[in-house]
Amino acid sequence: MVVGVELRRREGMYVDGAKNGIQEIVEEILVVFPDAISCVDKEKHSALHLAVMYRREHVFNFIIQQMGVRKKLLLKVDKGGNNILHLVGRMPYQPQLEVVSGAILQMQRELQWYKEVEKLVSVQATTTMNRDKQTPMMVFEENHRRMIQSEEQWIVSMASACTVSTTIIGTIAFSAAIQVPGGNNPEGHTILYEGTDFTIFAISNAVALYSAISTFLIFLSIFTTRYAAIDFLYSLPNRLIIGLTSLFVSITSTIIAFSSALYLIFVQENKSLILPPVVIMSFGLVIVFAFLQFPLLLNMMKTTYGQSMFKLSNGRNSRKGIRF
Repeated sequence: MVVGVELRRREGMYVDGAKNGIQEIVEEILVVFPDAISCVDKEKHSALHLAVMYRREHVFNFIIQQMGVRKKLLLKVDKGGNNILHLVGRMPYQPQLEVVSGAILQMQRELQWYKEVEKLVSVQATTTMNRDKQTPMMVFEENHRRMIQSEEQWIVSMASACTVSTTIIGTIAFSAAIQVPGGNNPEGHTILYEGTDFTIFAISNAVALYSAISTFLIFLSIFTTRYAAIDFLYSLPNRLIIGLTSLFVSITSTIIAFSSALYLIFVQENKSLILPPVVIMSFGLVIVFAFLQFPLLLNMMKTTYGQSMFKLSNGRNSRKGIRF
């Protein structure tokens, strides 16, 4: 009887450890009681189910790497007839959504969970209906509908602001290309054509114009996307990464072109003392933009191109199978 009480206590600790993401407890109990791998809670949720429902990737990775238990656990269903793919389609608790910042990253993380579990189950599990007559994807879309709508508004607002910015930058760069610093001589040639300073101005101004046009086209493609749930996994993050990077390049190139133009003008008029404060203020704008946008950009690059939070049984990274 004492042994039975101790076993139930450890099984409860095992389930709670999986729910709360405490991998050490899960490992220790499985070493002492290997049969605990099959224990479930009142709703017939196994530890693997709970790891998926609470988005505990460390516990999830550990359990699926245990020899001989993966298939057995993946076939389990709860009282509502939900298999593990149905459960991953549910919304996790808000604290788990706050692990990543930025609206699009939350939806991307949810899709990464769904696609990873989908690779582990059989094809039949993707079309199996629960007691509510819903397939796993139907559960996912229903539970994440509000998140998709909210993030669509966020992306459209961001794309609108960036489009306006690139339009202004492109207009400035095009005007500077026509009305070059120093003006033209009677033959129509630029007076300040000779010298490295003018070359820097011309190249940076051209880069600013082309990158601004590229940014405009990228964000224009965001307006025309269908905003399906699957687009938040790779398509939309990829476009935002390219768009924000291109916008940063256009802003930086515009500042360089502006500084070069001031240098060409003021040096000719022996007013070089005006240049340092103007240049400092100009590049201060670039620093502000980088400070505000780089955290989001780096997070998107990390979750889209970086190492996956999931690992296969052989320990290799499974990011390759997530993109499509």
